[in-house]
Amino acid sequence: MGEQGWDPEIKKYFLKILYTISYGLLWLMSTATAGIYFELGWPGERPLYAVILFYVVAATAFILLLRYYYRIWK
Repeated sequence: MGEQGWDPEIKKYFLKILYTISYGLLWLMSTATAGIYFELGWPGERPLYAVILFYVVAATAFILLLRYYYRIWK
């Protein structure tokens, strides 16, 4: 069958939507897993520098994700 009747611009638009949702969910799930499951989101048994490093890495990854979004939707 293939892509009969699909406009190439529509396919590019849907791929942008797919990439936006999938990379956003990937960032969200990995941050939530590290923060909640591995208990990096709050100080407890782990040293404070590990918690600070977790938040720095999460914020940096979020900024890079926003930069990626800007580039694909530009």
